[in-house]
Amino acid sequence: MTLPHKASQAPASEPIYDHHAIQPKLTGDLVRDPVEVFDAASVFDRIRTAADEATDNAALRSAVVAVLREVQTDGRTAIAQGFADNPFAARPMTRAYTYLTDGLVMTALYVAANLLHPLATPTQGERIAVMAVGGYGRGEMAPHSDVDLLFLTPYKITAWAESVIESMLYMLWDLRLKVGHSSRTVTDCLRLGREDFTIRTALLEHRFLSGHLPLAQSLDKKLKSDLFKDTEREFIEAKLEERDARHRKQGQRYMVEPNVKEGKGGLRDLQSLYWISKYVYGVKDTAELVPLGLFTPAEYQTFVQAEDFLWAVRGHLHIVTGRATEQLNFDLQVEVADRMGYEDRAGRRGVEIFMQKYFREATRVGELTRIFLTKLEAQHMKGAPLLERIFRRRPKIKPEYKVVHGRLDVVDPKAFLSDKLNLLRLFEEGLRTGMLIHPDAMRLVTANLALIDDEMRNDKEAQRLFLDLLLKHGNPERALRRMNELGVLSAFIPEFEPIVAMMQFNMYHSYTVDEHIIQTIVNLAQIEKGELVEALPLASSILKAGVNRKVLYTALLLHDIGKGRPEDHSILGARIARKVAPRLGLNKSECETVEWLVRYHLLMSDMAQKRDISDPRTVRDFAKAVQTVKRLDLLTVLTVCDIRGVGPNTWNNWKATLLRALHAETKRALETGMEDLNREGRGNEAKKALREALSDWPREDLKVETGRHYDPYWQGLNLSTHVEFAEMLRKLEESGDPGAVEIRLEPDLDRDATRACFAMADHPGIFSRMAGALALVGANVVDARSYTTKDGYVTDAFWIQDAEGHPYEASRLPRLSQMILKTLKGEVVAREALKSRDKIKKREKAFNVPTHITFDNDGSEIYTIIEVDTRDRPGLLYDLARAMAAANVYIANAVIATYGEQVVDTFYVKDMFGLKYYSESKQRTLEKKLREAISEGAKRAAS
Repeated sequence: MTLPHKASQAPASEPIYDHHAIQPKLTGDLVRDPVEVFDAASVFDRIRTAADEATDNAALRSAVVAVLREVQTDGRTAIAQGFADNPFAARPMTRAYTYLTDGLVMTALYVAANLLHPLATPTQGERIAVMAVGGYGRGEMAPHSDVDLLFLTPYKITAWAESVIESMLYMLWDLRLKVGHSSRTVTDCLRLGREDFTIRTALLEHRFLSGHLPLAQSLDKKLKSDLFKDTEREFIEAKLEERDARHRKQGQRYMVEPNVKEGKGGLRDLQSLYWISKYVYGVKDTAELVPLGLFTPAEYQTFVQAEDFLWAVRGHLHIVTGRATEQLNFDLQVEVADRMGYEDRAGRRGVEIFMQKYFREATRVGELTRIFLTKLEAQHMKGAPLLERIFRRRPKIKPEYKVVHGRLDVVDPKAFLSDKLNLLRLFEEGLRTGMLIHPDAMRLVTANLALIDDEMRNDKEAQRLFLDLLLKHGNPERALRRMNELGVLSAFIPEFEPIVAMMQFNMYHSYTVDEHIIQTIVNLAQIEKGELVEALPLASSILKAGVNRKVLYTALLLHDIGKGRPEDHSILGARIARKVAPRLGLNKSECETVEWLVRYHLLMSDMAQKRDISDPRTVRDFAKAVQTVKRLDLLTVLTVCDIRGVGPNTWNNWKATLLRALHAETKRALETGMEDLNREGRGNEAKKALREALSDWPREDLKVETGRHYDPYWQGLNLSTHVEFAEMLRKLEESGDPGAVEIRLEPDLDRDATRACFAMADHPGIFSRMAGALALVGANVVDARSYTTKDGYVTDAFWIQDAEGHPYEASRLPRLSQMILKTLKGEVVAREALKSRDKIKKREKAFNVPTHITFDNDGSEIYTIIEVDTRDRPGLLYDLARAMAAANVYIANAVIATYGEQVVDTFYVKDMFGLKYYSESKQRTLEKKLREAISEGAKRAAS
């Protein structure tokens, strides 16, 4: 088979029988030499040889695919290497992938039209123009982007055109390219573009690749005159609606695993600006928006910087995963950060520095979008309907401001800047009137941040203005978020700057540090307005009774300001608060309280979630730390707002119950005296309550029940659980079977958990076997209590949740109970069965959680408290309990606090003689065994 000689008329524009037929157009620098990416001359020569040697079309197509596959592999390898050497060279990278793809597509067309299906004298209808559309049309390709093609024909598709397209597509599919394609006439394009905005957007970015050029030019002309003209407004509205829907689906800009393409502040937002610009103004490059007055030169530079960074991230994401991945998951964040050269610094991992850069760029994208859209709105969107404009009462604005398209703007910029306090007054006016600030006013602020100096920070009126933004208007979030995005917050409180867009690389926090702080303030404002009375009755009642709001808002604003440094953020934060609080206009007493709240903002959460609050010593120690009911109330509200501000699903009834109980017990201790906290008194109350609840029981049976338990049992469980165990123990005795096991699973809705009660004859290691049984059924243990009776029984209560952190559905309880019973009876060996289930998910493997084990003999009167802070996994509690059982450790109860991938398991224990672990050598021996259990389990989970 030989190449055809040059004919007078050919199916493409002009037949060229040298490498120019498949030579892609170079539009800028590539990450590697263009010849390394796609050498058109070499490819053409190899195809020429293949054509000479091929015996038929099938053989030729197969030979061409083999050539192109090798070219594709070599080209992709060269690009990937060039990008690895220059990890921020986003534009040269996208151009290189486009250049390579253009070469492959043009070659496929050349082979299909000229070699596989040649036409000596084609008719007018036998013409094809191959167009790149969508992102490929724009010339922006990530390593695994789709290849969107439009096959344009003059009239209804002919048999020849169908054959060419089919052959071409088969070659591209054989190259494993993800080809999206359509075959249309110009008329089809116009009709479908009118009906569907997605098609219209794709057509907006059409680019001629190869084939019949006059046909492509005809489409270009018709689109401008018949489709785009006079439809700007409807296109803008469609794109904005599309953007809002996308943001609702993807979540906020500050979510810690962002979608680089579709998320808020991602590439799609920048692309939307470009689409609208091209549609409305016909621009070919965003640089053209500067002379049009839509961007200042500085804003255009910001656009370019953000776009380059996001494209670089997307490129690395695709290369790392080998597919079109857009979600920047935790494990990928580490790899991308490493590829881009981010290294660990004091107190911070390289991945956290990388993600802070990501979120700052995403924030800038948000600012640019706002500026651009407001300008567009002024030019293209209709005003409010006439009746609405007449009858809607506008808030009266101060004379130095004006309303432009419903937004607050500055009348005279020069006069505005003559008083630097106006940089704060602008936000106050926005809150007072309920109006959004106009981008022109925002530009004015960001361009003059240098006016916010020490003199202004120490100005009493500036301090009043700032506190009023927090305290006076009922919507501090709006002012704080806008001030933060524009840099005003960091300028006024320079200590805030390091935590702006700072990511906390863990699975517990859903937001960046600055956004978390704003979320906590949102919670406080909502409680104050009475919007969360049902969800947060305690915090709501505290605020209703009255607290120092200035102290509370300031403490929340500063509570995490020390994050990201090597030092404990609570200690450093307290030092920072000591400097910042007076600068915000707080008096000496208020400053001391703010400093204390920042220093101990985790204390109540830790006490409630990591300690046994039924132990009198826990409450006594906490009461000594807070000292006054006033501080207790402030810390309670701050703790609630802090936990709720961590993420959308962090707060639950379990945490609410723990905090309410700790607050109530501590308040009682502070008001009636510490001596009120004693086990004996509480035990007598609990026994009395049980007698009343079981009034139908014979007196002798009640006497047995109230006399068989030790003091901690009465203190540690509530009445309903005491009743449950009384009935279970009675049933065991009646059965007369020494091997009998009683299991009762009940939903405990107050605690968002299922209560699992077990009663049986006591024997060593029973706690670990229960932990193993629960791990096998996939239950997350959040609390566990184990009590032996004086007459040889064990009563264990576990509070468990399903994988989603909820109580088990009633329909699942019988099967759950059956599986637990099998494990307890030895029919299923937990250790073996867990091997296949105790695994860490791939996206969670990137987290480093060092193990800390501490022994505390002061936190409880009768137990040693062992706190194990380590990496969470399904079989961890079982491994720890088994190690303790082997060392003859008696576990009285376990409190489990989970923070994403990190868990703190706290055990209240005694040795085999009923004594605390005072000996340091015994502590070290036990710690070694626990560390071995953790290490062996971690290896199993990672395998």
